[in-house]
Amino acid sequence: MGLVRDKVALITGGTSGLGKAIALAYAKSSAKVVVFGTNQERLEEVARLVKDAKAQFLGKLVDVSDKKAVEEAVKTSRETFGPVEILINCAGITRDGLLLRMSEEDWDAVLDINLKSVFLTSQAVLRDMMKARKGKIINISSVVGLTGNAGQVNYSASKHGMVGFTKSLAKEVASRNICVNCIAPGFFNTRMTQSLPEEQIKAILSRIPMKRMGEDRDIANAALFLGSDMSNYMTGQVLTIDGGMIC
Repeated sequence: MGLVRDKVALITGGTSGLGKAIALAYAKSSAKVVVFGTNQERLEEVARLVKDAKAQFLGKLVDVSDKKAVEEAVKTSRETFGPVEILINCAGITRDGLLLRMSEEDWDAVLDINLKSVFLTSQAVLRDMMKARKGKIINISSVVGLTGNAGQVNYSASKHGMVGFTKSLAKEVASRNICVNCIAPGFFNTRMTQSLPEEQIKAILSRIPMKRMGEDRDIANAALFLGSDMSNYMTGQVLTIDGGMIC
């Protein structure tokens, strides 16, 4: 079933992890898929997989913390497929460390990629959505943005900021039939979590009632729902997908 058939969907951070899974799910649902990434090799791999799903694809290397780069890439997307109808902000990095040892550079890098990018991409697509009087913006936050996590003050702040951004923008644009929602994933089997020490993984699993990490399809399916007409009366919400960790 093509829940987002022929919709123009832009996924930032769409070349790895949850972003890649979302991009492929949208491709299989017959969307026109636009991916922003920072690694040429991974971008080419996603391009191949999307085309294998017989979907249209546009991939761009973009620094999503750079206003001009974002605006130019969105313009290219508009010229290729038409205005973006679904924006999924999934670009994210970590620079973990205790606050007393955290450098200003590590703070700025995480806030710029994780949060400033949401401001820039949303601003770049919003005018077209308002003209069309429809659109979906989906921000991929994290449960640590809701609970906090020692050693991740920068990451937690950026992800909590996404929640506030989501709720505020939802109120601004609801009258134009634009829905803005947030997904807060728990711990998932991604490249980021697979690099954690075994003892840390055991500690994480002990906090999850379902006793396992999530699979990327769990987030991809939620993103499909939020991007589809099935969620047209849902806005300003945080959808937590974490195996019961913070229920």
